[in-house]
Amino acid sequence: MSRFESSRFTRNPLVINPDVLKKACDKLGWTYSVKDNILTVTNAKQSSNLWGEYALKLDMATNKVTYNTYYMPDAKQKVEELQKCFYEINAIYAREALIQEFQKKGFTYRSDFRFKASDKEIYQFYMEGTSTDVDEDEPIARIIFTILSDGTIVTNSDYLPNDVNERAHAAMDVLEQLLGNKRIMTKKEVPARYLSKMKPRRVNDNQIKHQ
Repeated sequence: MSRFESSRFTRNPLVINPDVLKKACDKLGWTYSVKDNILTVTNAKQSSNLWGEYALKLDMATNKVTYNTYYMPDAKQKVEELQKCFYEINAIYAREALIQEFQKKGFTYRSDFRFKASDKEIYQFYMEGTSTDVDEDEPIARIIFTILSDGTIVTNSDYLPNDVNERAHAAMDVLEQLLGNKRIMTKKEVPARYLSKMKPRRVNDNQIKHQ
């Protein structure tokens, strides 16, 4: 997160948070086990006999999933079944994780009472931060968050005081690790009156798109 920008987490269908995958498997009635940091699904209610092989496995160190398409002819159907369930749970997980990490950094959750959920956008709210800089003349700032039906997080912000901006970045860094997805940021034009107030922030490895 940063001031005067929007951002969006990229979606990679081969990257799944282990906690969300476990909940999805429980909901679907799939059998899984965890050993040596590998989560293995051995029964996905597939149509074929796997002969002791896995239906899918997740490397919990990288959050990358591998599907067994050789022994499972209906793998495509099972992937779609998993993704549908995963996206529903992932949206809830993304919202809870986002609020939790921002609250740890001193932000306050604020509802967006004007927002109406749709099939594509299911949650929208603000996280409000307050600067501790006594010289800051705009100490309170809000970041708007929209969560899509697949759990994708979209952000939008304008001016953030320097210390609020740094705390927002720290929270987003944790979210990237929890969700296993990077975010792409799009810069907005900065009004002239804010240029002298904004200190350079720390360098990060995220891809930035300039308008």
